[in-house]
Amino acid sequence: MGSMTYARSILIPPGSPATFHCVSRCVRRAFLCGEDRFTGKPFEHRRQWVEDRIHELSEIFAVAIWGYAVMSNHLHVVLQTLPEVVAVWSDDEIAARWMRLFPRPAPGCESGIAG
Repeated sequence: MGSMTYARSILIPPGSPATFHCVSRCVRRAFLCGEDRFTGKPFEHRRQWVEDRIHELSEIFAVAIWGYAVMSNHLHVVLQTLPEVVAVWSDDEIAARWMRLFPRPAPGCESGIAG
């Protein structure tokens, strides 16, 4: 029996908390963490980068992280949206969070790359 997919807006009423299991995978035999068995290159240092970014994004977007696993070529994150937190944000708070995610480049550095 085939399964049908539905838009999230049909499954979860707007403004309601929801829990999601998200998966992201690398492509073309690329490695996220660990040692690349094809080239022998180590990528374990990236694990902390990914963990730090998960936590940073959870603060910016007001989601609770229930669990995560950073694997060699993919990651899993279980998160819950927190609409009650977002509901009390002012326009200034929303703009400040946007600027944390997309900071403006320094004057004279339109590419966003310093130096």
